[in-house]
Amino acid sequence: MKKQHHYTIAMTWTGNNGKGTQDYSSYSRSHTIYAENKPALECSSDSAFRGDTTKYNPEELLVASLSGCHMLWYLHLCADSGIIVIAYTDNAKGIMQENADGSGEFQQVTLYPQVTVLHDSMKEKAMALHAQAHHLCFIARSVRFPVLHEPTIVTG
Repeated sequence: MKKQHHYTIAMTWTGNNGKGTQDYSSYSRSHTIYAENKPALECSSDSAFRGDTTKYNPEELLVASLSGCHMLWYLHLCADSGIIVIAYTDNAKGIMQENADGSGEFQQVTLYPQVTVLHDSMKEKAMALHAQAHHLCFIARSVRFPVLHEPTIVTG
């Protein structure tokens, strides 16, 4: 087994509107995430839970983490395989089911990577590497819901 990696963030609730959590509607869900040597990330809850739609919410960050992890592994595998990727975008979508008691869980996340490779001869291998990237993605391996991927490969 290889070494452990540790990740540390600091998070501060910034939503005290003067009354603290006196009642459910008296406070903002705003909070800021900090990590050393990185810009602060302004966050809130989903608007369905009284959040600020102009800020990232934890659910979006989870979907973004899955998308980013897949992309980074995929680019690594392409580089190792001689596949020249010249563009990569993803429009990932997550589905979360809210339960009657207010809890909830993600049902699935689907990644929709659109990859542009240099030559037509690279398309088949480029498509196949998505399965390996999925298998290697740390975040996808850590969640208990399906993470699907529906890639498109084009040449540029």
